This record gives sequence, C-alpha cells and structure tokens, in this order.
Amino acid sequence: MRRLLAAAAVLTIAAGLTSCSSSTETQGQGPGSAGGTASTKLTVWIMRDSISDALVQRFTSDYQAAHAGTTLDVQIQEWDGIGQKVTSALASNDAPDVIEVGNTQVAEYAASGGVRDLTDKVADLGGADWLPGLSEPGKIEGKQYGIPWYAANRVVIYNKDLFEKAGVTAPPKTRDEWIDITTKLNKGGDQGIYLPGQNWYTLAGFIWDEGGDLAVNDGTTWKGGLDTPQALAGMDFYKKLQALGDGPRDSDEANPPQADVFAKGDVAQLISVPGGAVAIEKANPDLKDKLGFFPIPGKTADKPGAVFTGGSDLIVPEASKNQDAAYEVVKALAGEKFQTDMAKEMSYVPNRVSLAGVLSGSEGAAAMAVGAANGHATPTSPNWAAVEAKNVIKEYMTAALTGDAAAEGGKASQTIGEILNTKS
Repeated sequence: MRRLLAAAAVLTIAAGLTSCSSSTETQGQGPGSAGGTASTKLTVWIMRDSISDALVQRFTSDYQAAHAGTTLDVQIQEWDGIGQKVTSALASNDAPDVIEVGNTQVAEYAASGGVRDLTDKVADLGGADWLPGLSEPGKIEGKQYGIPWYAANRVVIYNKDLFEKAGVTAPPKTRDEWIDITTKLNKGGDQGIYLPGQNWYTLAGFIWDEGGDLAVNDGTTWKGGLDTPQALAGMDFYKKLQALGDGPRDSDEANPPQADVFAKGDVAQLISVPGGAVAIEKANPDLKDKLGFFPIPGKTADKPGAVFTGGSDLIVPEASKNQDAAYEVVKALAGEKFQTDMAKEMSYVPNRVSLAGVLSGSEGAAAMAVGAANGHATPTSPNWAAVEAKNVIKEYMTAALTGDAAAEGGKASQTIGEILNTKS
C-alpha cells in the first residue's frame, strides 16, 4: 500500500556506515582531556522515496542546530525485504532509534514486543488532532505504538472536457448525485467511470460509509465482516457504480494500468491517489490541465466518503539505547513545523486535521485532504497482511459482481476469520 504514494527522489545518506545503533560518547580536545561534552548519535531509518533530499537535509540541519550535541544519522532503506529487516532489528540489541514503517505494518511489529509503547506521549504530540485513519493502525489493544507521520488517500480524477460535454457543471457531493452524474457521462461512446472489479480499497470505503468493516474483533476472536448487511450495502453501491463503465470484473487497477485506460481520453472518471494524474499526463500530454479532482462523495453532502488512509507511522524500538532522545526526534518529525513543510513539498496529507489547509494550493492534494478527514484503516491484526496476500477480498468482489454477493460474502468472511485467528 505504501507504493501508492507519489514521491520525489531521496538522497542516500551516510552510505557505507555499517552500524545502525545509536551511541553516546564524550568528545573533548583529545584523549583524556577534561571538559569534554556528551554527544549522542541517533540512527533514523527512512524509506526510499518517502521524502525528498532537500527535506531530509533541512530537517537534519535544523534539528542538530536546535539540539546541541546530537547527531542524526539518517539511513535510507529499500522497500524490498524491509519487513524482515525491521523484524530482525527489533529483536536485536543493535536497533536504530527511529524507524518509518507503513501504517498497516505497525500491528505486526508491535506483536513482536520490540516496539516502545508511546501511549503516555499522545497528548504531548497533539494526538487529539491526528487523522483517524492514520492514528488507528498505530494503536494496538488501546496502546499507541505507531505515531502518525503522513498520509495519502484516493480521490476521483475526472476529465473536465467530458464533464463539460455532458453538461455537468460541478462535481457530485453525494453518492446519489455521483450515480446520476456518472449515468449522464456514460453516453455517446464515453465511459462514465473506469472502475475495475477488484478495487478493494474503494469497496472498503463504501462499507465503512454504511457502518460496517472488513473484519471485527470481539476481544478474543476475529470475524470477517463481508457478509453483514452493511458490507452488502457497500458492495451493492460498488456494483451500481462499476456497471457505469467498462472496467473488467476480474482484475484490479494494475491490469490493465488504469492510468493508460484513462489516458485514451474517453473515460470521464477514475478513482486514484492524486499522483495518478502524473501517469495519465505522461501517457497523454494532451490531457495536461484538463484533469480535475474531487473527494469521493459520501452518503450525505456534509461528509465526504470514507477512504482508506495509506501512509507511514514512526516507531521507537525497545532496543534503542537512547529512547528519550529518539522520542524527541519523533516529536519533531510529527510536529506542526515539519508536517507543514513536508505537506507543501511532497503534497502529502499531514498527520493533523487542523493542517489540511496547507494543501489548498493544489487541487488534487486539497481534495485528498478533505477525504482524509474521513479516513480509515484495515483491521489492526498482525495477520492482516496474509489476507491481502491471499487476495481474499479481490476474489470475493469478482464473485459478488457475477453471482450471489451474500453467499460469497459468507465464504470470504469465513476465510478472513480463519486467517486472522491463526496463531503465529
């Protein structure tokens, strides 16, 4: 999920350094000299393509200037193999001090016992203002292990020319308006919307809008939620919307790449992160300046549709040798100053609801920020990754679109429950 985020190139810092641990040492005029000063080196792992070179450099220099005696060793990590690398680091005596992790990965890492519980720091970090969809995955059994860092979520990208051609003067505000407008757009050889049958993050939003969930935990046992009345209502809306285009029922956004489909110029809408517009314009430069954005509509005009919030959290390993100093780095990265700087440079949604306005200069980012206020997360089970890996929801969606949604929801819910209740 983290791969959906549009990002800039990042400088690999401290190349060749072999140790990832923090250290505290005395520095003076020479060996044995009096009057030396304590110096702390903190190691921070940041994922490749998360933030830009300039942003890394600004944060590092500003932080070190404000914290005399502290040196930040920012190490850029590759996504391939990162799960095992983080797991091994958490179990070692040589862990980094701060680690960026995907927000849906926090539950898995917290289950290892190697992540510091930061519940007592939530108020200090302004937790009451956090985006729900970004903070919830970091909270496991009432304890906050992951601190929200930044977010991205889906919006509707639309072709302004096709809206004008159909006489549509404004984007829809409600689901009913969305269906009506998409029906109007779905004429004259154009597709009102391109929505493949297995876009399960979008389905999840419709289910959340209805008050349902993908799975629930009663305190001891997980139960899949795709057969509930709420989930079936969400699936019914998905089916109506999907039928207003020619999207395949048996594949997802990547097959074929939906940006390429949209770039042909005869599709009025698709659901994507705003960065998807870059791929569309690359495939068809004639669409530059012809793309618009709006939040996924909700059931009523006063609230946008629910969306899956993808993004990153920050964690502090229990094995960090300088946990208090590590927390101060987390506080700075999650604080208003850096969040504002990062949002403007990277077009990410900041971790705080109150900072949504900093994205007002970008139509796509602004639409994303509005939707993020109704953001949600996948179930906080360390086994959730296995549900995704087995394509349980994707296969359910294809079956539901072509058969009995209630029966297929029951089968999928049973499978989800079995996976989530498996003891590692």
